[in-house]
Amino acid sequence: MLTVQFAIVIIAILIGARLGGIGLGVMGGLGLAVLVFVFGLPPTSPPIDVILMIAAVISAAAAMQAAGGLDYLVKIAEHLLRKNPKHITLLSPLVAYAFTFLAGTGHVAYSILPVISEVAQDAKIRPERPLAVSVIASQQAITASPISAATVALLALLSPYGYSLFDILKVSIPATLAGIIIAAIFSMKQGKELVNDPEYINRLKEGLLQKPSTKSKKINDIYKSRISVYIFIAATFLVVIFGSFQRMRPSFIIDGKLTSIGMPAIIEIVMLSTSALILLFTRTKGMEAAKSSVFSAGMQAVVAIFGIAWMGDTFIKGNITGIMGDIQSIVTQMPWLFGLALFIMSILLFSQAATVRAIMPLGLTLKLSPILLIAFFPAVNGYFFFPNYPTVVAAINFDRTGSTHIGKYLLNHSFMKPGLIATGIAMLVGYILIHLYW
Repeated sequence: MLTVQFAIVIIAILIGARLGGIGLGVMGGLGLAVLVFVFGLPPTSPPIDVILMIAAVISAAAAMQAAGGLDYLVKIAEHLLRKNPKHITLLSPLVAYAFTFLAGTGHVAYSILPVISEVAQDAKIRPERPLAVSVIASQQAITASPISAATVALLALLSPYGYSLFDILKVSIPATLAGIIIAAIFSMKQGKELVNDPEYINRLKEGLLQKPSTKSKKINDIYKSRISVYIFIAATFLVVIFGSFQRMRPSFIIDGKLTSIGMPAIIEIVMLSTSALILLFTRTKGMEAAKSSVFSAGMQAVVAIFGIAWMGDTFIKGNITGIMGDIQSIVTQMPWLFGLALFIMSILLFSQAATVRAIMPLGLTLKLSPILLIAFFPAVNGYFFFPNYPTVVAAINFDRTGSTHIGKYLLNHSFMKPGLIATGIAMLVGYILIHLYW
């Protein structure tokens, strides 16, 4: 029955991923219904704290976008890239990384991809090189951002074991940065030089590349935009401080004991307040934030975690004896297999946060060390493997030279090499760091 139930879970994930949008979450709900009503598994509690934390963070990021904060950041990035076109393969992934790190979502990369493509083309640098590694950087930064849904989900799981936000970040930030930098260096020689690329030459001859310059959106009110960015960055810094130093959190006497506020409540309070302050100080309407692309993408993540994580928790806890007996000894002897499992599941789930919430609890159940899970955290960035994720598709479409491609055999696409290098190096560096720190 364990095998049949596991098959139900995988089928729900596969169909949900194909449906896209909220499909992953609602299919998780359908899979949960089968586990509960057909197989008689008792449903666990839904991941309420994770959902509320993500909703609060997304509200703040959406308010910043509505106030013009993201457009302001794009202006800064555009100026940097256009000023240093020869170094775009190294600079653009760092810019994409910084954007995601600040906003907590990789979807902010859409705004800089056309700029990267144009600057590279003008400098006669193969656009595939900076575009592919920038998309990978926007994904890797999810596992380094203190306010991303994935980091919030991992923090919620590890907090009961005594690990703080700082414990996660001091491993994930240097690990993912190392992976991105090395991937960018390797990308500098990826593919033919642009002037020698047959596809580029053909498009040039056919006049397909004679299009107007891509410029970032004009900022109507630079003051509002700056204020929103400053407030958001200050809030992010505040979350890191509270997450790193427990003594700085408010404490209360509860049942006769002095108890500090937990990080879920801290993140929810700080980020909801941040959203309110941005709307108030910039005089931005709340409905504009609700209509933003960041809010839409974030709410899809909330629904995905709601359904998938609830289904995964129910399956794991309902079959704990069988799971422990079958695979605990194998994973204990070869813990890298769990990292591989995270990578594979992230390919299927198309969400770092959903992968963390669905699979990381299994690692804790199997008695894997929490610090090992921190080292494996970058493994959840596997959804570049199949070239159908929105940022991947966007990068291909923005490259008018045709150098960024899917490939004849589907998996030999532009994002495979930088993705595997960045993920592999990040996990290796993370593994080294946990042994240095602990």
